Amino acid sequence: MSTIFDELRSALFSVWHRRWLALGVAWGVCLVGWLMVAMVPNTYSSQARILVQLDDALAEQIGIGAGDQRRNIQRVRDTLTSSINLEKVVRSTRIGDGVTSPRQMDSAIASLAKQIKVVSQQDNLFQISADSGSSALSDAQNAKLSQDIVQKMIDIFREENLAGGRGEMRDTLAFMDQQLAARQRELEAAEQRRVAFEAKNPQVAIGGGSMAQRMETGQSELRGIDADLGAAQSALAAINGQLAGTPQTLPGGGPVGGAHSALAQASADLAAMRARGLTENHPDVIAQKNQVASLRAQAAGEGSAGGIPNPAYSSLLSIKAERQASVQALESRRASSQSVLAGIGARQIDAPEVAAEATRISRDYDVLKQQYDKLLQDREELRLRGQVENERSGIKFQVIDPPTAPRAPTAPNRPALLLFVLVAGLGAGVGAAFALGQLRSTFATTAKLERALDLPVLGAISHKLTDAARAVRARRIRYFVAASSALGGLFALLLTLEFIQRGMVA
Repeated sequence: MSTIFDELRSALFSVWHRRWLALGVAWGVCLVGWLMVAMVPNTYSSQARILVQLDDALAEQIGIGAGDQRRNIQRVRDTLTSSINLEKVVRSTRIGDGVTSPRQMDSAIASLAKQIKVVSQQDNLFQISADSGSSALSDAQNAKLSQDIVQKMIDIFREENLAGGRGEMRDTLAFMDQQLAARQRELEAAEQRRVAFEAKNPQVAIGGGSMAQRMETGQSELRGIDADLGAAQSALAAINGQLAGTPQTLPGGGPVGGAHSALAQASADLAAMRARGLTENHPDVIAQKNQVASLRAQAAGEGSAGGIPNPAYSSLLSIKAERQASVQALESRRASSQSVLAGIGARQIDAPEVAAEATRISRDYDVLKQQYDKLLQDREELRLRGQVENERSGIKFQVIDPPTAPRAPTAPNRPALLLFVLVAGLGAGVGAAFALGQLRSTFATTAKLERALDLPVLGAISHKLTDAARAVRARRIRYFVAASSALGGLFALLLTLEFIQRGMVA
């Protein structure tokens, strides 16, 4: 511990003994450093925040969702600092005052791109900031320039979102119109070829499609007619069964409960069984038929009952007539469809080249018609979408924080730099004095001399000053204190000037 204390005392003595050297080095370093700090121009930063609202029910109704709008805004944010937009900023602010050549413009754009930042704080909240620190401008001019840059960026952001898509939409609609016109010409040419072919081959009409398509359609229609005809024939058979079991007359004169009455009841029961779908081989139907035959024999033995016409029988006759008419109509349609299919098949066999040509013309026309209809629908959807985006845009802008007018520079931190230079100058002076002391072969203490020579030191002779020497030393100390105080005063003066300069900008 004593060794460390002796070394510290030796170092302090060496520095104090060469204090004027240390002070001179400190003054030189501080003057050079403070001059360099003074030459660094102040940089002022202006900021603004924009809120973008995306709610619009009409836009979502036609397919312009919030995701599409958010992607559009993100695209504008990514392209906001493009060269074209930055050139607009340069020309509309005082940055472009000295720009007279393309090379100067490129240099100004490259410098401006480093000074502008666009940050997404949230999905719909953006912060735009710009820095200005030109050495050719005063602090007040740099502060005003940074604010102007941010304001111009806000204007560009609004223009790109509100009107930037109109040019793209116009170009897209013009392209769609060109494609529609081309498809319309091709469709008209295909229509003329089809008309000419039908005029040349009247037996092969392709207005309803190709022969294969017409054959397939006819076969499908014939299958439907066959299904309907089978159902109608089944219904007619069922009504015939009911008529067979329904008496034409009802008993009106014989004894109540006689054979005629029982026969009528049994016949009605048999008709009900058949209506339920029971077949003739069903045991209940067989038993009921035997009962009807037995009662019919008994009724014949009793003679005529002098009955009245049965209204159920008359109603069943009417239904039978309707179903017979339906069956006949379906048979007629079936015969007609078979005739048409036979004619198409005969034409395909007789003139296969004509049939193939008809198929090709019909296919080409159908393809062109589908393309034209699809393009027309897409064009109308784009037109409606463009009208909604341009005339009723769902994107609303709100500048929640307008561009700030900077009152203090953001860079450099001049007070901290001035203090750093002062500390560096004092450290350089102390280091220079200590280094020179290390180079000189002198010993500040007896202990250090004893360690260096490894011999015992018997004593030390103190330095005795006269009154005149003490007066000279005191005067030199006063000069040293005054010079040191002047260095500190210069530092304080520079700090004061810095804060006064900032106050003038505000």
